[in-house]
Amino acid sequence: MAQNRNLFRLTRFILLRLPGVFKLFGGLRTAKKRLLIIKTDAIGDYILFRNFIEVVKRSEQYRDYHITLLANPLCKDVAGKYDGQFVNKFIFANTEKIYDSPLEVLKLGWQLFRDSYEVVLQPAYSRTFMTDGLAGLAAAKQTIGFESDTERIREKLKRKTDKFYTGRLLLPASITFEFERTKFFFESLLKQELPINGPSLLPATGEKQGIVIAPGAGVMKRSWEPQQFVELIKLIKAKSSEPIILAGGPSEIAAGNYIIENLPNAGIINCINKTSLIELVELIANSRLVIANETSTIHIAAATQTTSVCILGGGHFGRFAPYPETVPNAPICVYHPMDCFNCNWECIYKTQENESFPCISKVSVDSIWAQAQKHLL
Repeated sequence: MAQNRNLFRLTRFILLRLPGVFKLFGGLRTAKKRLLIIKTDAIGDYILFRNFIEVVKRSEQYRDYHITLLANPLCKDVAGKYDGQFVNKFIFANTEKIYDSPLEVLKLGWQLFRDSYEVVLQPAYSRTFMTDGLAGLAAAKQTIGFESDTERIREKLKRKTDKFYTGRLLLPASITFEFERTKFFFESLLKQELPINGPSLLPATGEKQGIVIAPGAGVMKRSWEPQQFVELIKLIKAKSSEPIILAGGPSEIAAGNYIIENLPNAGIINCINKTSLIELVELIANSRLVIANETSTIHIAAATQTTSVCILGGGHFGRFAPYPETVPNAPICVYHPMDCFNCNWECIYKTQENESFPCISKVSVDSIWAQAQKHLL
């Protein structure tokens, strides 16, 4: 959310007041067969969503529509390479970082309004103030989203942005897994059952080999501690000759360096911050095993049919993992049950700055090893 209160006030004015003005003028224009999908979450969320773009494009209802996808810049490479054939136009914007930039918000909103969309879809269950406002600024004939919870938007703001939607889907309480939520959205939209049970991405091109270990999780406190990875790798190296590749982005550099420094003769390949997202997808697709915290790495592994072991905390337990048993090649999730699960990562325990949350740190090395060794040669 915004850091500068005065700039946020301007942004709030744009997102709450201008949609009504845009809607008034939008009613005077001729509707075009244009569809906007707003999905600005991070990479893991995108992996769980992306297969539905093809479903929409091939549907009887929208096959003749010009489709625009508004997405997070982090997903640009994957979206362009694997989904470009189903999307006519991409717009990339980090919607979580523009609350302090009212001019940028206005420009983006004007771009969406100018494109004259007939339909806007917002399939994220947890709506945000920014994406709600942008959906309103598009001033489409139909704007469809979820009724939503208030995990990422204040109740007061949600009541105001609810009016931007012509249709808000009420999600059954029994559906908690993010992929299934998205599936419910598009089955409700298209009024048909969809024969898709899980995420699917690039398949392996040859014999799978190597073990990919991703020690990070974006936020340090949601990551297994580097020393635990060191102990795990010692166990792996004692039993397997499979090469071990460390993977991740800039936030995992310190963890990777720690592992290499404490295993100087282990022959580990450190690819942290040295691969593009496409290269990471290909690396995971062709690996025998992936071991990681609950991050995009785990979702990419599931989508590429690569066996994975997930070190799972309780912040969003059941929403992104564990996967339902019906999903092909679901990650093997290892976790330490606690009464405080589903805290939305608002931990009730006091921890040191460089210390993991208890639900993560209490997942033992032995428990991860017990699952990993089943898949080693």
